[in-house]
Amino acid sequence: MAKKLRKKIIAGNWKMNKSVSEAADLASDIKSDLADYRDADIVLCPPFTALKTVSDVITQTHIKLGAQNMHWASDGAYTGEISPSMLRDVFCHYVILGHSERRTMFNETDEIVNKKVKAAIAGNLCPIVCVGEVLQERESGAANDVVKKQVAGSLAGLGDDIGKVVIAYEPVWAIGTGKVATPAQAQEMHAFIRGVLGSIFNEDIAQSIRIQYGGSMKPSNAGELLSQPDIDGGLIGGAALDARSFVEIVRLAK
Repeated sequence: MAKKLRKKIIAGNWKMNKSVSEAADLASDIKSDLADYRDADIVLCPPFTALKTVSDVITQTHIKLGAQNMHWASDGAYTGEISPSMLRDVFCHYVILGHSERRTMFNETDEIVNKKVKAAIAGNLCPIVCVGEVLQERESGAANDVVKKQVAGSLAGLGDDIGKVVIAYEPVWAIGTGKVATPAQAQEMHAFIRGVLGSIFNEDIAQSIRIQYGGSMKPSNAGELLSQPDIDGGLIGGAALDARSFVEIVRLAK
């Protein structure tokens, strides 16, 4: 079967960085270079406090707004949480779910991620669903089993809604450890994930879903990573905090 054309998607995850004014400046700098860029989808994911400000900066551009997390409930007694409708209220289009930091630091399970994914779709948000193995799992040979379980659990019961999801593969073992995931290793896991999607759903769906790479992509390695057949973009961390680096990565995604 011929590979379907999948538009690249580059999302900047700013994590717990940038004040409101700093976020406005960064978004403005990115906007000045990419406001009319159409060769890839662009998503900015600032902290919650800066969502409205960044939304205002990028209005009437092709840049979309994303959040870094959300709760699955529409409202209620969930102190410190934020709902899908609240995100839509500030014109979010995307939301990152199941990030490795949420899974490891805040004990988010596949079941929790699955509830959030379904709530995001019901709330008219596109979930960027993160999966990936830690160093011990990679070194013990369990990487495929771990990632397969995360994919199956996080996407359970979606049915036709699977087409509304973006997946991000994070080789947690290669982030901040001094170890490096080669483009070949990244491609191998992306192809594996696509195969898992094919077995759970079907091959047509698997070929249509975009899978981002979230392993410390930066301008120096983005070109080779993005040229791999199953890597459809990047979930960018540190490099997304510098406008020039982020713009350079986006322009490599064609």
